Amino acid sequence: MARKRAPGFEAQREDILAAAARLFADQGFSATSMNQVAEACGVAKPTLYHYFQDKQALLAQICDEHVHALLALVEEVHAERLAPEAQLRALIERFTRAYADAQAEHRVLTSEVKFLDAELRGRLLDVERRVVAEFAGVLCRLRPELRDANLHKPLTMLLFGMINWTFTWLRPDGDLSHEAIAALVGDLFFGGLGAVQARQPALMQ
Repeated sequence: MARKRAPGFEAQREDILAAAARLFADQGFSATSMNQVAEACGVAKPTLYHYFQDKQALLAQICDEHVHALLALVEEVHAERLAPEAQLRALIERFTRAYADAQAEHRVLTSEVKFLDAELRGRLLDVERRVVAEFAGVLCRLRPELRDANLHKPLTMLLFGMINWTFTWLRPDGDLSHEAIAALVGDLFFGGLGAVQARQPALMQ
């Protein structure tokens, strides 16, 4: 019979992952030691190894949980059976919000995944492809002719380009909220610059 985990096991595990994500995002995977992770989350180093075998295991879990959280968002929106434009706008809004709530994890996924072995990177890439395919599929529902012209995937990647890198410049204490950014991205993607509305009150946090 498997030994039951203590009530605080999962909470401690999540604290360790969050601390490691912040350190990997701020100073890089290579420059971060397990001692620093242990200190950041307030546990002894042997306790840290009770949860994770090594630094690679920490990195793998951070990336895996983040990319599967994004896949879960896609599936959640898909289940709502919205009209194509509403579905794509919902995806933009929820992904932008998710990035706001997991900025460290997103930075780690985009910049530190290269330190994982090829097999792990491949598994993560498969999940990312499923996410991209869902966005592209919605785009094709809205504009079926884009698939015939082989433009659905390039346009999908351009859309991701608008939302994936907001963490590099959008300040949490700035004038623009992530919700406002999502609205701007939707307007710009669907209607071009002329469709962007200067919703000044809505842009403030």
